[in-house]
Amino acid sequence: QVQLVESGGGLVQAGGSLRLSCAASGSIFSINTMGWYRQAPGKQRELVATITSHHSTNYADSVKGRFTISRDNAKNTVYLRMNSLKPEDTAVYYCYANVWVTTMDDYWGQGTQVTVSS
Repeated sequence: QVQLVESGGGLVQAGGSLRLSCAASGSIFSINTMGWYRQAPGKQRELVATITSHHSTNYADSVKGRFTISRDNAKNTVYLRMNSLKPEDTAVYYCYANVWVTTMDDYWGQGTQVTVSS
């Protein structure tokens, strides 16, 4: 029904930047909140940032001031600009969307690896 496709992950040195993108497609009536979560090896998945359809944002304390989330409602796409990356940002980053099809449900992308070398 709904697919989330992420792109933009990769390997970067500490202090560098990356931009993640996630496009939602399928039988979408509307999208409420979109966001990014991450999971490092041996750790639980944690919230990175979320953004509502009205562009209200929320960030984890660990990324405030370094990461910026944005979205293009016309393209059903959410972005995550990551600056001043640290080795502890290394994780698989998952896109999330709360989507109205015939009901409101949560959808996840397949994940994209971000590796920050020291």
